[in-house]
Amino acid sequence: MEKFEIAGDNIHLNQLLKLLHWCESGADANAAIEAGEVKVDGVVELRKRNKLRKGMRVEFDGQMVEIQ
Repeated sequence: MEKFEIAGDNIHLNQLLKLLHWCESGADANAAIEAGEVKVDGVVELRKRNKLRKGMRVEFDGQMVEIQ
């Protein structure tokens, strides 16, 4: 499992997908989230700007990352 360190308290879900290069653009990230293709802590997440905090896990397209 990949790990991603954030500097602040949180990061938005759609921003994370772009920063990890899991999606090419913000529009692609938003579309994947709206389609129910992204899970946060094992549950499908439909909120594009969901605030992710340290310890949370995100899954997309067979990949997983833990926020540090």
